[in-house]
Amino acid sequence: MSLQGKVAVVTGGARGIGRAISKRLARDGAAVSVWDLRADGLNETVEEIRNAGGKALACIGDAANAGEVARCASETRQAFGSIHILVNNAGIVGFDRFMTITEEMWDRMMLVNMKGPFLCTKEIIPDMLAAKWGRIVNISSSSAQTGAASMSHYVASKGGLIGLTKGLAIEFASTGITVNNVPPGFVDTPMLRESPVNIEAHALTTPMKRSGCPEDIAAAVAYLASEDANYVTGQTLSVNGGRFLS
Repeated sequence: MSLQGKVAVVTGGARGIGRAISKRLARDGAAVSVWDLRADGLNETVEEIRNAGGKALACIGDAANAGEVARCASETRQAFGSIHILVNNAGIVGFDRFMTITEEMWDRMMLVNMKGPFLCTKEIIPDMLAAKWGRIVNISSSSAQTGAASMSHYVASKGGLIGLTKGLAIEFASTGITVNNVPPGFVDTPMLRESPVNIEAHALTTPMKRSGCPEDIAAAVAYLASEDANYVTGQTLSVNGGRFLS
């Protein structure tokens, strides 16, 4: 699946799933602008892409801040030209019982996981409209499909992202822009390693008896970003090893 000549933005690309997506899109030929707040990890991602012969740009910025989104988009256009592909991957997670979730915690979750994709899409979609071609892929979560205890704020934010995907897909279906989402299942990432989840024990409860890897998600994103997915929009492409069947 060639993405030669395309310019992609991947938010939250400093590590984990975001890094794997950035590297895969670059491998497929896209020039990739990697956005994140983590400078060290961000630079490592870009260095790995460049060392492999790809084109990449690092932009330190908050995807949930309109001014920083506009700045990163401008830097991307200056370096590579108009943007064709947007992967809204940046997000946060929380493991908190509902009665302990404060208004501040709720607002923070919605700011990053919902407002961030809104702001990035709002900034970048004019490029796609002008080109009459675009790919938007939102990284949601299988927890929004199944529900999850002690994660109601996170589940709500990712469920909202699935809803946003469908709304945008219908609105822009005739413009050459597709909008889809990938809800990862149980994927071994640095963020999951920082959580209270026992990864090895939980993996054994899944149908495949193992956790997924970031590259599994990256492969699905690469497909949705390609010409091969030209007639696919508004869809949820579940990558979860059989954890949730739709």
